[in-house]
Amino acid sequence: MSTLTPGLWGILATPFAGPDRALDTESLRSEVEFFSRVPATGVVALGVFGEGRSLDTREQSDAVRTVAAHAGDVPVVVGLSALTTPVAIEQAHTALEAARPCLAGLMVQVNSPDPDVVVAHLTALHEATGVAVVIQDYPVASGVHIGSAALLAVVERCPFTAAIKSEAPPTAQAIAELTSATDVPVFGGLGGVGLLDELAAGAAGAMTGFSHPEGLLAALRAWDEGGFPAAREAFAPWLPMANFEAQPGIGLALRKEVLRRRGIIAESLVRPPAKELPQHLASFIDAHLTTTPMEV
Repeated sequence: MSTLTPGLWGILATPFAGPDRALDTESLRSEVEFFSRVPATGVVALGVFGEGRSLDTREQSDAVRTVAAHAGDVPVVVGLSALTTPVAIEQAHTALEAARPCLAGLMVQVNSPDPDVVVAHLTALHEATGVAVVIQDYPVASGVHIGSAALLAVVERCPFTAAIKSEAPPTAQAIAELTSATDVPVFGGLGGVGLLDELAAGAAGAMTGFSHPEGLLAALRAWDEGGFPAAREAFAPWLPMANFEAQPGIGLALRKEVLRRRGIIAESLVRPPAKELPQHLASFIDAHLTTTPMEV
């Protein structure tokens, strides 16, 4: 089974609109087309910052169908928010029905520190769908902490693994431990804040939803051409914005507001329990936008 292509994989925010915070498929279409123009190597729907767990089954289907319809030749990965196998399989079938045939993989969170439990979970998902799996190690979201040795044992026993998304701090250390022992591509995330060190550790690229994916792409291209010094110089103008968006608890609201001000989505609403944009920080966004490049 093929692995994900190295490069930039954009995590899509899920836009909402109106007083009832309904799914805004028109803004989602705009966002997909934006990432396609960047261009991103692929896009990820319903990731953690895509608020997948706040959508009901019909909304999940509508969101994935919208992404698949407008992604063109850009491959699509769909995130599964469930940690229990039966619910994850149900979400996987929803994704498969909505995204066929452009579905490149299902992003599944590690659901136990025990490799046997994770292997059983991933194997059941793969056998139920026939789709490759992107293993996501994101303890902040899942509450599960797994060591690199255990995660590598999972990958060894799951030949249908398309990629690993490593978001367990310190990410550079975790990625270095993984890339030294497996040929499966390992991607960093967390808004791109640690991108340079992750690339030095052997990361295959970035899989994140930073509001300025142009900056991520600039760093990746510079890395390919000139290594760390070139990538550092290329990414430096975007780092203040990446750091601003990475603030714990409010990062999603900040990112959505930046996307709104860039004209990519219509409204920056989040659904509880995600935290709303702190108004005393809203005025800082324009200062960042006026000093952040908009093109590679």
